[in-house]
Order: sequence, then C-alpha cells, then structure tokens
Amino acid sequence: MITSRMNGYVQEAPGQAEGHRERAVDCPGEESGHVKSLHNSTQMERVLHHQEELRRRRDEEGRGKHEIDPNASLRLKKLSQNQKMGIDNPTFDGKEKASKDTSSPSTVVELEEFLQALKWVQRCLSDSQSQQDVDLLTQLIAKEDFTNAYTIYSVVSQQMTRVSPSSPLTAQAQDLKGSTSVLHTCHCLQLSPYFCPLHVIVFQALMQAHDSVAGQEITEENIHQYLGESVKLVRLEKTRDTPLGATVRNDMNSVVVSRVVKGGAAERSGLLSEGDEILEINGIPIRGKNVNEVHDLLQQMHGTLTFLLIPSSHIKPAQHRQTVMHVRAYFDYDPSDDPFVPCRELGLSFQKGDVLHVISQEDPNWWQAYRDGDEENQPLAGLIPESHFVTAGKGWISKKSKKLKKKSALNNKNTDNDDVLTYEEMSLYHQPANRKRPITLIGPTNSGHDELRRRLLSIEPERFAVAVPHTTRNARMIEKNGRDYHFVSRSAFEADLATGKFIESGEYEKNLYGTSTDSVRQVINSGRICVLCLHSRSLQVLRSSNLKPYVVFIAPPSQERLRTLLATEGKTPKPEDIKDVIEKAREMENNYGHFFDASIFNTDPEQAFHELRRLIDKLDTEPQWVPTSWLC
Repeated sequence: MITSRMNGYVQEAPGQAEGHRERAVDCPGEESGHVKSLHNSTQMERVLHHQEELRRRRDEEGRGKHEIDPNASLRLKKLSQNQKMGIDNPTFDGKEKASKDTSSPSTVVELEEFLQALKWVQRCLSDSQSQQDVDLLTQLIAKEDFTNAYTIYSVVSQQMTRVSPSSPLTAQAQDLKGSTSVLHTCHCLQLSPYFCPLHVIVFQALMQAHDSVAGQEITEENIHQYLGESVKLVRLEKTRDTPLGATVRNDMNSVVVSRVVKGGAAERSGLLSEGDEILEINGIPIRGKNVNEVHDLLQQMHGTLTFLLIPSSHIKPAQHRQTVMHVRAYFDYDPSDDPFVPCRELGLSFQKGDVLHVISQEDPNWWQAYRDGDEENQPLAGLIPESHFVTAGKGWISKKSKKLKKKSALNNKNTDNDDVLTYEEMSLYHQPANRKRPITLIGPTNSGHDELRRRLLSIEPERFAVAVPHTTRNARMIEKNGRDYHFVSRSAFEADLATGKFIESGEYEKNLYGTSTDSVRQVINSGRICVLCLHSRSLQVLRSSNLKPYVVFIAPPSQERLRTLLATEGKTPKPEDIKDVIEKAREMENNYGHFFDASIFNTDPEQAFHELRRLIDKLDTEPQWVPTSWLC
C-alpha cells in the first residue's frame, strides 16, 4: 500500500517493516510559521533531563552495571583531585612535559652541532669570499637573540604537530591571556625584554580570533557526554528558499534521520547525519511521534530550528565517488509508478534521453541527482534508481535481487538483463573548428529528412558534403571513381563489411552498396560537415566509431498535415501509407530516442530547415553532451 501527499509521503511497500517508513519532513513552497527557540538555560535543563533518561534506560536494560572508577585512568584521577571548574582540552595534554622536553639546553646542542658543521664546511672552501660568508653566518648563530628565536620556532613546531580537536571546546579562550603559565613560558625560554611584550600581544590577538570563530561554531553544535552516550544540540536556519532537506523514519518509538538530501539546509550545515535520533525540536518532544506528526510539526516551523539529538553510532562509509557524474538516461522513470522508491515526493521523474547530474551515490540503491537545465528550479536533489535497476514496463527489475522481477517483454529467454543499458556517462564536448561533427538525419520515408539534406548541400556546398559510398557494380560512363562512388570488388566489399568498416550497407539488383567510416572521415578531414541520412538501425555502428555524430530526428507531422505536404510535392500516398509513416516514426523514437541529440517536427519545411541550421550552428558556439567513452 502506498499513500502520498503533496508535501511529504508515507510508504509501505509490500513486506516493508513498519518501523522503516521514510518521510520527507520539509519540501519547497510549504507555508510555515516562525517558532522561536528557547533560552539556553532551558535547553541545558532538557539536556540534563535526557541524560538522566539515558542513564535510567541504560540501567533498566542492564547495560550500565559498571561504575566509573576514578583511578581507572590518569585523566579521571586528575579530575577527581582537581575540583576547579573549566573545560578539558586534549590539545594541551602534557603541555608542561612538552615545554621541558623543548628546553633551551637541547636547542643549544642543536645549534652547536650546526656550528661544527659550518666550521667543517669552511675548511673545505678555498676562496676568501666564501670564507667571509661563513664567518658572518657563524657570528649570527652565536648571538643570543638568534638562539631565543630558534627556541620559539622549535616549541611552535612541536605544538603544531599535535592533533587539534575537531570542534572548539570553549569560546572564552581570552581568559587564558593572563594565565601565569603563559608568562611562565617566556621565563622558561629566557626571552629578552624585547620578545616578551610581542609574545603577549600576539597571544592575546590569537585568543581573540579563536573566540570569534569558536563563538560562531559553538552556537551551532554542542556535545555533552554522559556514560558514553552523547546528546547534541544543533541549530539550523530554515527558510522558504532553502528547505531543510531531510527524511525521517520511525525506529520503534524513536524518530531517526533517514536521509540527508543534497541542496537542503541540513546538508549545507553538515550538522545532521543519517542515523541521528531526534529527541526534541525547538523544545517539543519528538520521541513517540510518528513520521506524519513530525512532518506536520516541521511544516509550521520557520527560522531557527534547535534539534536535540543522539548522534548516530554508525561510522559513515567512504564515498565511492566524490565528483559529480553526468549520465544520460536510457529509460523513462516516474516515481509515482514505482513501489520501491524510498521517498516518493523526492523521486525525480525523467524521460529517455534526459541528462542527469548525479551528485551523490552514498545510497547503493538510490542516487541523488538533478535534471540538466532544472538546477535553478530544483532546490533539492531528487532520488533516481541506481544503474543496477532497469525498467520493465511499469515494474522494476534489480540485477542484484531476482525477487523483484516481474513478467514483461524484457524477461523473455532472448533477453539478458545484464546487457540492458540504463545510464551512460556523459561529458561536455566542444567540437574543434577544423573537425566538424557529422550531422546524421534520422526519420522514416517521407518524413522530409532527405529533402533537408539536399537543401543543405545545394545552399552551402563549400560547408556541407556527403560521404562517397562504396559499391560493387561497374562504373557508368559519366561516373568517376572516388567522386561518385568507390568502385570495389565484391570480395573487397565483403572483407570490409566483416571487419565493421561500413556504417550501413545493403544489396540492390545483386550489387552491394554501403557507406564506410573512412568515407565519412575523409569529409571531416577536409574541414567540411558530413551530412548523412541513415536508417535508425545504423546508429549503433555509427556511435561505436570515433566519428562523434550529432543525431537529429526528423519527426513527421500529423496525418492530415503530412498528406498536404506530400500533395505539394506531387505525391498521392494512400491512407495506409500515411499511417505507416506515423507508426514507423513512433517506433524509431521508442527504440532509438535515447540516441537522438535533437528532434525536429517537420510541420513546416521552411521552419524545419531554419531549426536544423540553428542546431548545426550551435555546435560551433556551445559544448554538447557526448558519451564519455568517446573522449577516452
């Protein structure tokens, strides 16, 4: 059973567990009201309350039987002995020990070793100028100011090798600027009176800059530890222009973040993660609510949202692909017809031939993507089935799971599902000025594609040309080899045909005819544009070559309009012939439409010709999507 609503969804696919329903909590265009966040002290009270609840639950479940021994570690022992309030920053662990290890005697030893090396170098030098340079360098190193400066460098270098915390632990670091330990550092390093004031000024400025940044970060996310459990406070800004971009599901009586959608406030902030349990939103308890109630609650909220969370314990796997992948779809997809889409409202519909920008493949079954050209109108990425799912009518077949198979035309014994191409990776390609892409016109007989080709050749013969075909028949009196045809023997033709050199071929009156890739390449090398009229079955061979064709489908108009156009050409086709043209055009589009770069409806020959010229001219000014394999 599937139920759907405008701004969210609840899905119960066959066999799906009740606790794993997923719902979009926020979609663009929803009316919402502003809900102010509570005061920090009130939030802290709720944090303590949930910490106590975690402790009680842990005790009840028998998972909290071990008491904390303050003597179990040096850190706990020190904390139990020192009751002074403050924040424990692991960055400064062993600071006193580090200061002792980097004392001035060790620095002096290093400098003395360097001086000995300089004296050895000086004995190896013969010219007086080099001797003087070494003397000056030796005098500089022997000065006390240089020794002090080198000591500071050594201390700073060791401190920078320490691992810093991932988030600020305090926003009051300026309180340390008067610490006696800082002034004690100057004394231990025996800094001259000229160094100490500068050291203090730099230190004070550093602490002020730290507090400025930490003050921003620490207001976004606070983590409080208790018996190994974490309760996290997260603040996000939800606006009408930027939706939250997350889905939730029920896990028993808990509400868990199920998916973070690219383009939303949750993804941009990086503060919400899949698997986080939501305890409260703006002070409203969430545990025990179903996903529908959470959806309705967030619909009414706007502005600053404060989440009280239990962070996910799962380690996020490394992404298989960090960059955006561009693909062309080779099937139609409508999420409203798909019972397996995890979030129907986030499902992205597309048609065969559409280019999709895949920006996330973290979910092994459902990618997040945008349609090419819709990025500005699509604030959130949509869900599309990954490449191991293929269409079978309105059902779905998974190459990984045969349980999802349904009876369809694709499931007959002559079809191998592993050979079905669902997506093809694409890249942008801008044709060079001296190597034009061949223009391939596809269409049924009487659709007008032959007339368009002849018109291009007659108007601009210096720009457009045709590929000289091959034939096994004898040349006529007025025909010239290489200009009208390539006249070859039947054995030579059949040999080239066996090696795949012909884009298309056929036999007429016991003679073979064909268009070879070499003939097309000759036109390209001459700097002109090769214009081809091919059968749709030849597209596979043409695309497997390195010719990079630009395919334009010439679609016929309605039956009445087609009859009128053919009448102007002196043709009187039968009604069944007109119907056959329309049916063949529909069949070509269904079977090969994903190979078409553009389509022109030939309702008016003059307009169709201008549109074809416009598309050809655009190849010189705008890059086009081509299969990535063409560019390898």
